[in-house]
Amino acid sequence: MTVTTAVERAHREEWARVLAVTVRLTRDLDLAEECVQDAFAQALRVWPEAGVPDRPGAWLTTVARNRALDRLRREAHLRRMLPELVTDEVAPPADDRLGLILMCCHPALSRDAQVALTLRLVGGLSTAEAARAYLVPEPTMAARITRAKRKIAAARIPFRVPGPAELPARVSAACEVVHLVFTTGHTAPAGPRLQRADLIDGAVAVARMLRLLLPRDAEVAGLLALLLLVDARRGARTAPDGRMLLLAEQDRTRWDTGRIAEGTALLGEALRRPPTRWAVEAAIAAVHAEAPTWGATDWNEICGLYDALLALWPSPVVRLNRAVALGLRDGPAAGLDALEPLLDEPALAGYGYLAAARADFLRRLGRRADAALAYAEALALTDNEAERAFLAGRLEQVRCNE
Repeated sequence: MTVTTAVERAHREEWARVLAVTVRLTRDLDLAEECVQDAFAQALRVWPEAGVPDRPGAWLTTVARNRALDRLRREAHLRRMLPELVTDEVAPPADDRLGLILMCCHPALSRDAQVALTLRLVGGLSTAEAARAYLVPEPTMAARITRAKRKIAAARIPFRVPGPAELPARVSAACEVVHLVFTTGHTAPAGPRLQRADLIDGAVAVARMLRLLLPRDAEVAGLLALLLLVDARRGARTAPDGRMLLLAEQDRTRWDTGRIAEGTALLGEALRRPPTRWAVEAAIAAVHAEAPTWGATDWNEICGLYDALLALWPSPVVRLNRAVALGLRDGPAAGLDALEPLLDEPALAGYGYLAAARADFLRRLGRRADAALAYAEALALTDNEAERAFLAGRLEQVRCNE
């Protein structure tokens, strides 16, 4: 492993932990983020000569902490900050990611700001990656992150797990941001690999901690069920050579039966209460998990569940997924008709999965020239290299058969 690769891996796996420790020390998000970035830059300078340390995360935490203390001294803030550094109202959270997420989900912040800040600070995504994950322009995402940081500083929002009275107000936002971190890991916005295990594992771990804090909350139960049922497919989503495999191509014997069983049990609990968005999405994942083969998938049930999901969460992405399910139930022409109204949906402008879905239906209808144009559009809107390789292969296939 090269030093550059080691630093990149540490960035993926340790960013949120190192940042959380530094935030607790500085009580200043901008300063903490700058110190952590400096620590990674120093790793690139030092590790080539000294070697990669046995515990990269501890090394980076020490460097970031020392840099932060130096800055505090230089700026004459140490005397004011010292009491806060040695005494806290509450003990540090068991996992710093949970404290960081719940700080980002403070009700003083708008929902958009909560999501933007969590993707940037907890997920370690660049502003551009966070913008793609949330389907907004990059300048919009940058402005949200900046405003959220200023709000936290101005309101002196603490870095801690809130008490029982405060926690319910943050649950919905926390569930949304945990899900976004998970989906960003499930299919990475960019990079050589289809998935980012660090983000997936981190999101599942935080969802489990929320479950421990709120064992009777239907939203949390539904969210954890969804994450487990979707993540059960992780090992089957790529071939040994890294090639992306569609759901229809996956070896279902490689699906994690333990996660499916746990997720299904949680789903049963979540559905005994008024259904939430997460429970309905988990039910859709459960239908896939229960089908022994792709051909045995109950598309009628899935379409009905998407109708229920639209009533709870009328999102353009849900309408897109419902249109795909209709096409798989009723045929590609029906799917193409269902996609047509979405072409004018502003939130889906530049969303590569819409173009990819159209391309697949057009290919199945034998309209290869139109399919080639749609595949080329999807390819232009995709930065993940595994997805790009898949789309390029399909594009070549339809062009060769024109």
